[in-house]
Amino acid sequence: MNNMSAAGNEDFAARADRVRARANWMRRRLLAMIVGAGQGHPGGDLSATDILAALYFDILRIDPARPDAPDRDRFVMSKGHCTGALYSALAARGFFPEAELDTYLQPESRLNGHPNRVYLPGVETNTGPLGHGFPVAVGIAIAGQIDRADYRVFALTGDGELQEGSMWEAAMLAGHRGLGKLTVVVDRNRLQQGARTEDTNALEPLADKWRAFGWEVVGVDGHDAGALLAAFDAAARPRDRPRCIIADTAKGHGVSFMRDQAGWHHGVPNAAQYAQAIRELEAEMAS
Repeated sequence: MNNMSAAGNEDFAARADRVRARANWMRRRLLAMIVGAGQGHPGGDLSATDILAALYFDILRIDPARPDAPDRDRFVMSKGHCTGALYSALAARGFFPEAELDTYLQPESRLNGHPNRVYLPGVETNTGPLGHGFPVAVGIAIAGQIDRADYRVFALTGDGELQEGSMWEAAMLAGHRGLGKLTVVVDRNRLQQGARTEDTNALEPLADKWRAFGWEVVGVDGHDAGALLAAFDAAARPRDRPRCIIADTAKGHGVSFMRDQAGWHHGVPNAAQYAQAIRELEAEMAS
């Protein structure tokens, strides 16, 4: 793995294997963080883990030794409450010591409930309030377009977050400006706090909405490392409009009793549940 690109010269199968292994480690690590902190958002963390593993361990051109390098790719975690997954990726990628993950959500820790760029290298912008992160990513992409810069911009949004009007204002502007170096990934787990998205404020037909605003749209299995890498590889090709990857995911993926359960939007496994979750994830890694 070199500094600016995780992929190097590996073949596609090896890349996918590495992403799967990293995602499994991240799931086990973030659950330990949540149990240690006594709080967190495991459902959304687990639905987003494969996406983040693909980005941080294969796709993003980043260098932890130079977190502010002008030519780095920019990643914005718009669904900013899912910090367990984000922090585990940043630590494993070398932006700060892995041991610091044990301070998650503790007093005076840098690992807040929402990511803060003042505290942590590798965080592009503070996020958490829904509807704020993706518009910032659009602004970053516009700046790159004006400067004729080579960096790419990626943003990860939750699907419940797409009920915010600011998201669609940003999407409309990005399509209008033809931001070809911008990619947004929708973590489409179909659940938000307390209910299903379609029962709260229906999003479908979601792909058609993005296309109507001038976006190129592709749907993928958000837990299939190979499918995610293929979608990101395609996004890297020269284009004259932004790309939306709708990643079909499950809240709580990887842990049977959390999967597709709105009640695990936030919560902490008890000792027996935690032990079961780790057994399931270890068995998945061994299979």
